[in-house]
Amino acid sequence: MDTATQQKSDGSAGAQSVDRVLGLLSAIARAGGKSVSINFLVEESGLSRPTVRRMMLALIRAGFVEQDEDSRTYALGTESYVIGLMANRRFNLLDLAIDSLVALSRDSEDTSFLSIRRGAHSVCLHREEGSFPIRTHALQAGQKHPLGVGAGGMAILAALSDEEAENTIADNADLLARDYPGYSLDLMRQHVRDTRKRGWSVNPGLYVPNSWAVGIVLLSPDGKPIGALSIAALDARMQADRQIRIADLLKREKRSIETKLSRKLDFDIPSTA
Repeated sequence: MDTATQQKSDGSAGAQSVDRVLGLLSAIARAGGKSVSINFLVEESGLSRPTVRRMMLALIRAGFVEQDEDSRTYALGTESYVIGLMANRRFNLLDLAIDSLVALSRDSEDTSFLSIRRGAHSVCLHREEGSFPIRTHALQAGQKHPLGVGAGGMAILAALSDEEAENTIADNADLLARDYPGYSLDLMRQHVRDTRKRGWSVNPGLYVPNSWAVGIVLLSPDGKPIGALSIAALDARMQADRQIRIADLLKREKRSIETKLSRKLDFDIPSTA
């Protein structure tokens, strides 16, 4: 093997190890502050027990993870807290969006959501209940889905460049085929085209039957998709004309949040009218 090939191979192996370590750290974070066992991490990651243990030791040495001496379970360490605190000071999307979520649920009477992008996935940060007595429970805070699943995830996916959107769909192909039977790759691509044409996304009950949703992307001041707002309701409340009214509500709060974000980060943001 020549030097260039060896370097490329070493780089790929290194990147894979980083991806695995970060995946384990994310799995601990998604536990919501609770400690998790090594069996949980093995199941979540699909890695072998010795590999998980080796990576946990590396994270413990760096201070990102702590292990309870009695239960032998793992939790986030002080370094994770420090990094999270620094990120929170610069950029806390939920703080900027909470008033908009309350307004969306008040004005629509349905449930509104804030989701953020995490690589090829979206994560629900917050769920705000509306006053309508029959609610959809398709999405809960902390849940993670491939980009394109759900209205929020589709809004984010459609805002990516053609190349990145296609790569994301390909990266999630196996997961979609295994866990999301309502979705196909061709359908995902069609929804991307439809979302771009409309300016907002629609999930016609593909993940949970009878639970429809409308979503719109949130952009950072430099134009990158960072999250999404969405409103979900029973299919009977999501006729075409009401979808348009809900999209107008989402556009209103999108402008509000992006303006706040621009001011917070001291950037200028183009009009989204």
